[in-house]
Amino acid sequence: MDTISTQLSKAQISRAAIQRLYIAMRHLFIRGSYKPLGVSGEAMIKSLLALEPEIYGTISNTEKVELNGLLYIFQRLPQGIEECSFIKLISREGFEKSSHKAIIPAKRRRNCYRIDDDQFYVEMTRGRSDIYDVLTHLTFMYIESEKIRRNALDHKLRKKKDWLMLEELMVKINNQEEFNIDLAYTYLSTLIGRTYEETVAAAKKFDYADKVNSLFNIVYWLGLNSIKEFVDDSDREISFSSTLRDKIGHHIFGTNWAYNIKETLDKNGLIEKPIHVISANLHSVMNSIYARTALKADHSTIEEIAEKLSAEKNTKDRDTVTKYALKNGMIPIVDKTGVNIGCQVFDCSKLNNTDIPNELKSLAKVCKKSNIVLLVMDYAFGEQAYELMDELLKPYDKNNNRINLDIQSVNIMGKAGILKGNKGDIMVPDAHIFEGSADNYPFINEFDFSIFEGSGLKVYNGPMITVMGTSLQNKDILRYFANSSWKAIGLEMEGAHYQKAIQAASKIRKSVNKSVKTRYAYYASDNPLKTGSTLASGGLGVGGVKPTYLITISILNSIFEDITS
Repeated sequence: MDTISTQLSKAQISRAAIQRLYIAMRHLFIRGSYKPLGVSGEAMIKSLLALEPEIYGTISNTEKVELNGLLYIFQRLPQGIEECSFIKLISREGFEKSSHKAIIPAKRRRNCYRIDDDQFYVEMTRGRSDIYDVLTHLTFMYIESEKIRRNALDHKLRKKKDWLMLEELMVKINNQEEFNIDLAYTYLSTLIGRTYEETVAAAKKFDYADKVNSLFNIVYWLGLNSIKEFVDDSDREISFSSTLRDKIGHHIFGTNWAYNIKETLDKNGLIEKPIHVISANLHSVMNSIYARTALKADHSTIEEIAEKLSAEKNTKDRDTVTKYALKNGMIPIVDKTGVNIGCQVFDCSKLNNTDIPNELKSLAKVCKKSNIVLLVMDYAFGEQAYELMDELLKPYDKNNNRINLDIQSVNIMGKAGILKGNKGDIMVPDAHIFEGSADNYPFINEFDFSIFEGSGLKVYNGPMITVMGTSLQNKDILRYFANSSWKAIGLEMEGAHYQKAIQAASKIRKSVNKSVKTRYAYYASDNPLKTGSTLASGGLGVGGVKPTYLITISILNSIFEDITS
C-alpha cells in the first residue's frame, strides 16, 4: 500500500503564510501600533517574503528594487507618504472639516491628510479588507526601502558616492535648477540595483502616473528614512486610531450609505417600485442608455462611442452625456458618508424609446411602460461588499414603518484575475469559493456563458475564488486553485461577500424576495499566472472598453427581457 505524503506542498505553505500575515495584522490592529522594522513588523516582512506575491515581482531579491510593484502601491497610497516616518490609519474623524487638504490616491479613493513633515493620516472607511490591503502595501514599501539603504551604504555604514550625488540632485530638483538627467539616471540605477535602461523606463512611468511623485523623490525618501532608523536610531511607526478600532466591523458607514440611497428613492417616489441593483462603474450604464442620443451619434455603436468617451481629454462629450442623462431619468447620489461608493438611480419610466440604441432592443420595447428602477452602485472593495449589500437589502424604516424593497435582481459586473485566459476575456462563475475558510457559495447565475459567445472574446465558466487580497496571491496558490478539483477560472475579492449578503436577505431575513435573480460576469483585468500580465504591469486601457460594455449591455438586456417575457 502506497504511503500518503505528509510533506506540505508549496501551495499549502503559501496559504499558511497568508494566514500568518492576516493574524499578525489583526493582532497589531488590536494592539494599536507597531514599528515596521521592529519584532512585529519583521514577522510580517518574513511572511510576505516567504509568500513572494506575483504582484510584488522581485520582492525577494535583496538588491533589486521592484519597480512595477512600487508604482502599483504608490498609485493606491497618498502622494508623499514615502516622506513620512509616522503613518496613522484613522476612521472618518472630522478632518474633512479641518484646514488640512484631503489627498486622494489616483486608484483607490480615500481621504488622506499630511499633518506635518513626518505624519500622514490615512482614512479607512471600506472595512478590514482595505486596512489589510494598505498594511500589505506598506510592508512591501519598507522591504524595498531596506534594499535602497543597503545599496546606499558601505560595510562601515558610510554613504556611498551614488547616494551623496542623489542628495545633491534632490537639492537641485527642489530648487528647480538644471541637472544632467543621464548622470542622474546612472546614480539612481546603482541605488535601485537596476540597469540604466530599466531605470529610465521606470522613471518615465512614474513621471506619467497621476498623483505619484517622481522615482527620484521616492527612492530618496525611502532610503533616507531607512538610513535614519538604521544609523541614527530614529523611529518609524504605523498606528491605528482608537476610533477606527472601535468602529471597524459595525457597518456604521454602510448603514448611513444605504439609508441615503433609500431616502433618495423615497423622495422621488421610487421606493416601492421594482428595483434592479447593478454593481458596476458609474459610466457604462449611463453611456449605454444615453450617449448615442446625447452626442447625436446615430451611426455609431455603443462600443465605438464608449472608446471615444474614454479618451482622457474628452471631458466635453462626457459632460454632454451626463447633462442629458440628468434630464431624462438619471438621479446621481453623491456619497458623503465616507464609503467612497457613489450611486446612480435610473427611473426607466422617464426614458424615451426613440432614444434607445439598437443594442438595447429589449429596453426599447418597455420604455414609458416600464415601472422599474435601476440602481447602479460603484465597485466595492473586498469585505466592504458584504457591508454595503447587507445594508442595502434591509428594509427601509420610514416613520416607524418598515418597507421591504422590491429587489428583482442583483447584477454584478466585476474586474478579476483570470487563471486560464488573457486580459479582456470574460468569466461567468457558478460558485464563489472563499479563500482561507470552508465557506462556499454555489448559486444560480442567470447569465449563461453562451450569451457572450460570438463577441470575439473568450468566455470561461466555472467557480471563482474570492481571495482575502489580490496582492497576496502567488503562482503556487493560483495553480492549485486552477488545476485541482476546484477548477477555478479566476480570482476576485467581492463575490462571496455579495452572495453571503444576498442569501442572508432572501433566505434568512426574508427582507427581499427569495426568488431574487443574480447575475455575475467578470472581465479579466490581469492574468497573475503570466509574467508581465499582473495588475502591476498596468491596466487594460482602451482594451477594457469592449468587455465592460459587452457585460453592461448583457445585464440591461437580461433585465428588460425578464419584463417582456
